[in-house]
Amino acid sequence: YMIILSTLATGTIITMTSYHWLMAWVGLELNTLAIIPIISTMHHPRSTEAATKYFLTQAAASALILFSSMTNAWNTGSWDITQPLTSPSYILLTMALAMKLGLAPLHFWLPEVIQGSTMTTAFIITTWQKIAPMSLIFLTMNNLSTSIFLLMGLLSSLVGGWGGLNQTQTRKIMAYSSIAHLGWMATISSIMTNILIMNLLIYLIMTTSVFLSLIISKSKTIQDTTSTWTLSPTLTIIMLLSLLSLGGLPPLTGFIPKWLIMEELILQNFNLLISMMAASSLLSLYFYLRLTYTTALTLSPNTTQTKFKWRFYPNTSTMFITAPATISIFLLPMTPLILL
Repeated sequence: YMIILSTLATGTIITMTSYHWLMAWVGLELNTLAIIPIISTMHHPRSTEAATKYFLTQAAASALILFSSMTNAWNTGSWDITQPLTSPSYILLTMALAMKLGLAPLHFWLPEVIQGSTMTTAFIITTWQKIAPMSLIFLTMNNLSTSIFLLMGLLSSLVGGWGGLNQTQTRKIMAYSSIAHLGWMATISSIMTNILIMNLLIYLIMTTSVFLSLIISKSKTIQDTTSTWTLSPTLTIIMLLSLLSLGGLPPLTGFIPKWLIMEELILQNFNLLISMMAASSLLSLYFYLRLTYTTALTLSPNTTQTKFKWRFYPNTSTMFITAPATISIFLLPMTPLILL
């Protein structure tokens, strides 16, 4: 398991540090091949199906990246990532990166794969697996199509809002939440890349906090969250605030990226776009609020035979949740420092 995880890390780092298209592709392939066994460790048809779906989509996206860089090298004679791309190459690359990340309309694999894997694997897919494609977007943003990214961002935030409304599984809710957040990142990527990086970091920290809460409380469905209070009142409060932060409510960290992206897009006169995105974030806020309501604000109408969670000594270490939970709740006053 440690070898596979270190290969996963190596793949991402190779992609982030490479300036040659082939090396970036090798990093992405390493990344994909390392996570396949992690997804299929649960010997169950659902996890095998999830691993197959993940492999097919990621292999197709990697092939598109390779194809776009080859056609570009054929036309320009350069394999450098930072050099301008030719017209067919940048369209192929935009599609491939959107597919890698799970941006709408190429998002269909993400909820399915996350639902088929364990909580820990879902956590890796929604956090670590976003870093490599995002670093490629950061490196090639000058050459990619702005209008396609703005459109995909809007579509992703709408799909992330609508898709999560009807879900009862916490993993699927987190998958749609991931799609919505990536939509916000995609819209700002072509305008200000420093806000993109900051948004990615804050998203990773908030998602880590929520996923660790769900892993510790073993909450796979919304109904499971109703008995979190029997396990640990402190964890209940952390989960409540982390979810509200993920929704982007003002006194919490999650408000920083939404505020800065809105401000920047209004400055660029994308008024209609940002109005629709703000409306779509209300949709996502609804399902976060529903989770917080079941977790911390209500007792579910249970019969007396309901099994509550005993306060055993936790199997998973609770030490790792302290830093991400603190950052995902209290970072808003630090905004001026982050901006510098």
